[in-house]
Amino acid sequence: MGTENPNRPNYPLRPAATPFAAQQSTTPFLPSGPVAGSEASAFRPAPPASSQFPTPPFPTGALVGSEPPAFRPPPSSRSNDLVRPPPSYGSPTSGFQRFPTPPLTSTGQVPPPRTSLAGQAVVPPPTRPSPGPVSLLSQPQPPSVPMGTPPQSIKTGQSNPNVPLPADQHFSTSRPNAQPSSPPMGPSYAAPRGAFQPAFPGYTNTQPNSVAQAPPTQPVSFPLQHRGYAPPSATPFLLSKEQHGMAPPIATSQTLAEDFSSLSLGSVPGSFDAGLDAAALPRPLDGDVEPKSFAEMYPMNCSSRFLRLTTSGIPNSQSLASRWHLPLGAVVCPLGEAPAGEEVPVINFATTGIIRCRRCRTYVNPYVSFTDNGRKWRCNICSLLNDVPSEYFAHMDATGRRVDLDQRPELTKGSVEFIAPAEYMVRPPMPPLYFFLIDVSISAVQSGMLEVMAQTIKSCLDSLPGSTRTQIGFITYDSTIHFYNMKSSLTQPQMMVVSDLDDIFVPLPDDLLVNLSESRSVVEAFLDSLPSMFQENMNVESAFGPALKAAFMVMSQLGGKLLIFQNTLPSLGVGRLRLRGDDIRVYGTDKEHMLRVPEDPFYKQMAADFTKYQIAVNVYAFSDKYTDIASLGTLAKYTGGQVYYYPSFQSSIHKDKLRHELARDLTRETAWEAVMRIRCGKGVRFTSYHGNFMLRSTDLLALPAVDCDKAYAAQLSLEETLLTTQTVYFQVALLYTSSSGERRIRVHTAAAPVVADLGEMYRLADTGAIISLFSRLAIEKTLSSKLEDARNAVQLRIVKALREYRNLYAVQHRLSGRMIYPESLKFLPLYGLALCKSTPLRGGYADAQPDERCAAGYTMMALPVKSLLKLLYPDLVRVDDYLVKSEELDNIRKRLPLTAQSLDTRGLYILDDGFRFVIWFGRSISPDIMRNLLGEEFVTDYSKVSLSQRDNEMSRKLMKLLDRFRESDPSYFQLCHLVRQGEQPREGFFLLTNLVEDQIGGANGYADWMMLLFRQIQQNA
Repeated sequence: MGTENPNRPNYPLRPAATPFAAQQSTTPFLPSGPVAGSEASAFRPAPPASSQFPTPPFPTGALVGSEPPAFRPPPSSRSNDLVRPPPSYGSPTSGFQRFPTPPLTSTGQVPPPRTSLAGQAVVPPPTRPSPGPVSLLSQPQPPSVPMGTPPQSIKTGQSNPNVPLPADQHFSTSRPNAQPSSPPMGPSYAAPRGAFQPAFPGYTNTQPNSVAQAPPTQPVSFPLQHRGYAPPSATPFLLSKEQHGMAPPIATSQTLAEDFSSLSLGSVPGSFDAGLDAAALPRPLDGDVEPKSFAEMYPMNCSSRFLRLTTSGIPNSQSLASRWHLPLGAVVCPLGEAPAGEEVPVINFATTGIIRCRRCRTYVNPYVSFTDNGRKWRCNICSLLNDVPSEYFAHMDATGRRVDLDQRPELTKGSVEFIAPAEYMVRPPMPPLYFFLIDVSISAVQSGMLEVMAQTIKSCLDSLPGSTRTQIGFITYDSTIHFYNMKSSLTQPQMMVVSDLDDIFVPLPDDLLVNLSESRSVVEAFLDSLPSMFQENMNVESAFGPALKAAFMVMSQLGGKLLIFQNTLPSLGVGRLRLRGDDIRVYGTDKEHMLRVPEDPFYKQMAADFTKYQIAVNVYAFSDKYTDIASLGTLAKYTGGQVYYYPSFQSSIHKDKLRHELARDLTRETAWEAVMRIRCGKGVRFTSYHGNFMLRSTDLLALPAVDCDKAYAAQLSLEETLLTTQTVYFQVALLYTSSSGERRIRVHTAAAPVVADLGEMYRLADTGAIISLFSRLAIEKTLSSKLEDARNAVQLRIVKALREYRNLYAVQHRLSGRMIYPESLKFLPLYGLALCKSTPLRGGYADAQPDERCAAGYTMMALPVKSLLKLLYPDLVRVDDYLVKSEELDNIRKRLPLTAQSLDTRGLYILDDGFRFVIWFGRSISPDIMRNLLGEEFVTDYSKVSLSQRDNEMSRKLMKLLDRFRESDPSYFQLCHLVRQGEQPREGFFLLTNLVEDQIGGANGYADWMMLLFRQIQQNA
């Protein structure tokens, strides 16, 4: 979403040479259970009785607060030297670089005696492993099992596979009674070797091997009790007991099913091959996949397009909630477009009045229950018994259902819309009103913005919502403010100029806002003459603040939508701004965040006034220079609007984008004068809200205008120590005025189960909602902290969550050298990495302009889940085969991993992040393709070439394909940027910085990132 410089380090304060930067590769993620392939997640064996072991009481707080070691890998010279309790020595984790001098030098040392939980000293035999009997005592601590000395072939980085050691070999200092069981490291135990190689330009594709494994000749499938996995490669993960002839673990844990996915990060003992296969890392190549299990559990819930919970398992206690380190909450898109073929039913109760709970004001919904033969209904949110009005009464059938259930959509569907009676109106419904505040200084005229904008508004006049009720008005400004009288009796608009900026007043207040249908000819005449009217304007000043006050004075009677077209930094009158953001020394200091917050309180105060009078503001910013989007964007942030940013706008290049996005803004269905509240069941409540709105009371969001492209996030907390109910209900209610003048209430209701098990919370997690809430929290953090702190906060929460999950299984399973995660969160680390590399968060001074960073932040704060995930992990598809052969259009939607390895020099690729297309031409691509698509100019500078349909089949196919991509999400228009392989800085600028899996400018690649997370999860696990 803007310009990027790949030559600057993205994380300036993190050491560029991370301890695992040597060899980069990856391993298969493994599906849960013994089933091969990713479909395994559909089948989950119930946890056997043996999984009733008490959860290990490990503290997760070792990596807490902002202490630096928690976020950064230690210096590479001592990569194996992980944090250990002082007197005893745990063995190093597998998968890291060897360090030159091992800490202990004696060669034939026998492991020290170890005290078992019961107190007896257990001395392992010195030479070979013994399959002796083991006893497991029922204590809250993780069971400790005697272990023999590992054979010489095993590296000490790997635990004895016989022992269900918790969270690998690192033990927490707070574990009582447990002594380390690993042998000290001497030369006879080779230190594990780093398993990575550089991300650019290629990975080696070695067979993924598990930590201790003899490669078999053909795939083998294992029964459930062996807990074996068959990864996508031909080499399955063998259990070490077959290899070393050890006895299996005790009978109770023999039949444990692994209810998680895992990623092996070790290498084969004695070999120097990397243990990671990059191709097998989990990637969201199917885009955003909504969790289906939740919808099946509660078929009467509203669609996930309207409401998504970060986990559908609500914790039953505050202590359980505190162990869920990811955000707990919801993402709401109240006016989202309904799934294909479905409409939100509109219900008019007319004389009955809307049926609501008299205590908590919940609207009647599918989860209320009727009792007393249908005379009373029980509220599902607060459990109060309410009387059923006589007009709404219906008898109950034998099963306890109302006989008229089929005629009552509000009792069968999770999303409905009620027509509100007069008591829901503070004033009569306002007509849709569009007011345009237009910068006409020299840069606006020369860039062509004025002409494109005027033409677009004129073309949309017939499609504006509200038909004959719609109102319209215009103000233009440079160093003075120009008002336009558009009374229907005139043939041409009259222009009035106000030059007194300190004491602004409105001439002819009644004729500046006119009914569009009555004054249509005057409005069209004005739009036709607007570009030529200021054609000779040489004024470089911008009296934006006074013009904003004037617009407020005109609109405050009715409210509506204010569209601002701003080309120049405000320089005159109230609200003038100065150039900032040029001082490189501010970056990395405590003052850095000041560049991302409004400089002048005038804008926030104006936003509060706009919201109070039901005015939503959309800001269209066009400039090749600094315009302080941080300040201007505040107007959109607090009024429920959005920011559109067109840096260095030139009509010859950008006109289609502006035309499409302005037209959609003007014509999409809009809810006016809206307020939104989310109600939830007893014991839980929403504590904070994130997005573009003004909070009117603790839980009432004021939204002067809402549409289908806006989403809002909220965080949830438990009010009570223990929830006693089995289900928690959520209800989103949006009260608004439709463009046709009806007052309506859109209601979305959903139920979610209360769970007592952390594993169940993870199983029901929704990565899309989590990342959506994460990104809003991280962007808000950049407004009060350094960029690096915001990135570290994201990383820390992912580490804490995956460590907590690891501790769930550490006692019962052999986890040496494996990173485990729930199937539901397999993409979380990758999306977390992509978020840290996104425009609002990445790098430092040189990685993104301040305006670009702030504009991207304002945009991401309002994006629905699907659009946000696509922006973070764009689609990359290869299209040259489709253009040359007669393939079907549907066949080319195969998405590729975002790494330079996916790019073939003979290919043509499209990268689509929902905001722009980057079309990449390989160096060795066929000249015929180039000639057909670009004409004879295919050798020139690509920044000056625009893609247009030419008279040949190949060009038509490509344009049809781009149109198909655009139709899938029409909220923004993807402009084409053509890039040729090796053409710098353009290629790095548009494409390479979007390849989030690669190591760019000092920021981690995907495999490095997984290793970094793995190491931090292991510490104090």
